[in-house]
Amino acid sequence: MECTINWMGADGMAFVAETGSGHLLNMDGAPDGGGRNLAPRPMETVLAGTGGCTAYDVVLILKRGRHDVRGCQVKLRAERAQTEPKVFTAIHMHFVVSGRGLNAAAVERAVALSHEKYCSASIMLAKTAEITTSVEIVEV
Repeated sequence: MECTINWMGADGMAFVAETGSGHLLNMDGAPDGGGRNLAPRPMETVLAGTGGCTAYDVVLILKRGRHDVRGCQVKLRAERAQTEPKVFTAIHMHFVVSGRGLNAAAVERAVALSHEKYCSASIMLAKTAEITTSVEIVEV
């Protein structure tokens, strides 16, 4: 996997990442850190990527199990250390999974499998952060 980050110039703290798959991701800093608040902070992108990684796993696991999953939303809330390096110290992920006739045990197992075996991002962040999860199932 590769990624190239380019600083967008001396008038701020904006960066553009070009991923190995050819996609662009903009990032910027807060005004108090020299940024102009034009894009997500780099650590927000780490959190968002983690949410995407685990949601991907949950949907894939449920689909492979032939469950009628129709939607998956993950709401993440994170806390960071007060001093440098300001790593994530706690992350809570609330999964809202919708579908028809979803089995609660199967959904909870999919979430657990993601965090114990498949989601590289959450497993990596668990080295510094306590990761907790909750599940809500919505019938559609």
